[in-house]
Amino acid sequence: MKQVTIYICFFFVSLIASAIYPKEYFTWFLEVAPALIGFAILALTYKKFAFTNFTYFFILLHCIILFIGGHYTYAEVPLFDWIKEVFHQSRNNYDKIGHFAQGFVPAIIIRELFIRKNVISNKSFFNFIIVAICLAISAAYEWIEWGVSVCTGDGGDAFLGTQGYVWDTQSDMLFATIGAICMITFLSKAHNNSIARKF
Repeated sequence: MKQVTIYICFFFVSLIASAIYPKEYFTWFLEVAPALIGFAILALTYKKFAFTNFTYFFILLHCIILFIGGHYTYAEVPLFDWIKEVFHQSRNNYDKIGHFAQGFVPAIIIRELFIRKNVISNKSFFNFIIVAICLAISAAYEWIEWGVSVCTGDGGDAFLGTQGYVWDTQSDMLFATIGAICMITFLSKAHNNSIARKF
């Protein structure tokens, strides 16, 4: 519980810092809204189902990625502007970090739910289903981005963040899929150990 309390403090400090003179408050709200909704869900379900500290740590990292993107907008994060110039890239690619995390972190959450609730009895399909769900989440988020942009016009352009890249939506979903696969490939053993230690 002590470690979770520390994570909560980091969450709110990062949230407040991101809210101080952001590029645009409407875009900031749209970008941080998933973190706020996620926090509310995790808080309301904590007594019934508390995740491992391992999972909460990566959820916090994902939230911080969202807060940074909300503060600057994903197309104008300074470090990635510098990377763009140094490596002669055509766009600011910070959004790809966000979409990688959009696959990586849900994979951890879904994996822990599946293991502890024994959702899938046939382990042959275990990893495939996790990746498929993460891809579905990414696709649903792209629908939300599209819907917000259509409804708000110019106000939603910074939220959409395509930067003129015609394949932005497809590449976003690809990065989410890669994130989910990387989580399963590289962190499954560590995740299993954290679950075993706690339960």
